Amino acid sequence: MFDLISLILFLIPVYIANATPVVLGGGKPLDFGIKLDGKELLGKNKTIRGFIAGVFGGALAGLIIANFYLLPYFDSLQLQITGVFALSIGVMIGDAVGSFIKRRFGVGSGKPFILDSVLFLVFALVFVYPFANLSLYEPLNLIFFLVLTVILHPLTNMFANKVGLKNVPW
Repeated sequence: MFDLISLILFLIPVYIANATPVVLGGGKPLDFGIKLDGKELLGKNKTIRGFIAGVFGGALAGLIIANFYLLPYFDSLQLQITGVFALSIGVMIGDAVGSFIKRRFGVGSGKPFILDSVLFLVFALVFVYPFANLSLYEPLNLIFFLVLTVILHPLTNMFANKVGLKNVPW
């Protein structure tokens, strides 16, 4: 069943996890500067602090939501709480995998790449799968997730650029 409020509440931890490194990231690179075939493994913009901040930011948002609202995609509060941690970890791993793929295609750090808009969401959905019930994966829900993400991701990046949080608008 398509429940707009529940779908948006489900996505908040995903989007918070994805955005938090822009604000709280920096520091040592997640790939420790390792190169593969002469190319950066992940790039300088993927940092340890950003990864950890993203996981905790998304999880905190999810815990706040769980405190007030049991999403219909989880069969218990315990599964929802576990699920928000899985979502947040999935987001950050998906973002790192996207950077890895970008480097293999020769796309530099901070340059636009179509997978940036959806790969973090795909990984979040894969990581939460063991904790969510199958109603989350109904086709209409998945279409909503993808369409909203493809629209919001570039808009939030442009906003972050305008307010000085990002050097580029993508």
